[in-house]
Amino acid sequence: MQPIPTLEWTGNALRLLDQRLLPGREEYVCCGDVESLADAIRNLAVRGAPAIGIAAAYGCVLAALTTPEGGDFGKIFLEKVALLESTRPTAVNLFHCTGVQRRIFEGVGDRDELIRALLRSAHDMVEKDLAASMSMGKHGAGLLPGNCTVLTHCNAGGLATAGLGTALAVVYEAWDAGKLVKVFADETRPLFQGSRLTAWELEKAGIPVSVLPDSAAASLLASGSVDAVVVGSDRIAANGDVANKVGTYPLALAARAHDVPFYVVAPLSTFDMETESGKDIVIEFRGRGEMACLGGRKLVPDGVDAWNPAFDVTPSDLVDAIICEKGVIRYPNEDSVREFTGMVDEFGGQ
Repeated sequence: MQPIPTLEWTGNALRLLDQRLLPGREEYVCCGDVESLADAIRNLAVRGAPAIGIAAAYGCVLAALTTPEGGDFGKIFLEKVALLESTRPTAVNLFHCTGVQRRIFEGVGDRDELIRALLRSAHDMVEKDLAASMSMGKHGAGLLPGNCTVLTHCNAGGLATAGLGTALAVVYEAWDAGKLVKVFADETRPLFQGSRLTAWELEKAGIPVSVLPDSAAASLLASGSVDAVVVGSDRIAANGDVANKVGTYPLALAARAHDVPFYVVAPLSTFDMETESGKDIVIEFRGRGEMACLGGRKLVPDGVDAWNPAFDVTPSDLVDAIICEKGVIRYPNEDSVREFTGMVDEFGGQ
């Protein structure tokens, strides 16, 4: 699988594949300042926890590039970093990556040297993300049986990362190994990341995929047609509770009811060991407009409100395994997650 050109540094701007336009058009948006990049993150031109984090890391480079040298440089730079951090509150990768860049800022005094150091760090994050994707793919594919069919939710592929994916990295590896027969992709309402993005990725890769309404997933699982559910994550709490795109929690409930293994695939940077459980995860709420209109057609009557959480939390006791670049945490709980992350020297770094 060749990496998807999700994001690319051009020398003075960050070039993003505009995911809002897929699958109809493949167009790019160039962000030459922090304000335009923050808007691109907030409005989902770039999305997916690892991709958001990497984009924000390059955003820190833009913050330094677009801030004049002088007495207020540090203050303005940090204000621009804070703007990036305000865009998506649930995805912990965002704060992890900006945290790395903040520490570089604290250790480097010269502006030109800072720009070079921030850029090296962002490039390093891309390389580590690609390597992590390949490793997660191998670990996850090892859990799947031969001739298997997988159900996934939202988009956890190349579009959500530096180009390869988390959950879909497992799919790509299983396909290359001859273990995979087919993928089912939930539409993932209300923004259809499954039907628009996951189906687009898999079709380009030549992998058979069928799209289904989110509400049909339980019936599909009951039919015996699915061997495993494989999803990504935007934040994993210390006890193994998993925040992911809304609709993941009912999918996990249905998988458990029908004895289908439920696997979560995410890099170590998605673990938030400062958050004790899913109850403490801040859930982002999106605007009414995402539900009220579709393609210019009104779907909700005027005067009727909408409850539109972007994520939900799946309790760890519904998760059969969490797959990361360093291995597999089976039946995650507070003890197993802390033990596993404590054994990994690189934990906390990307």
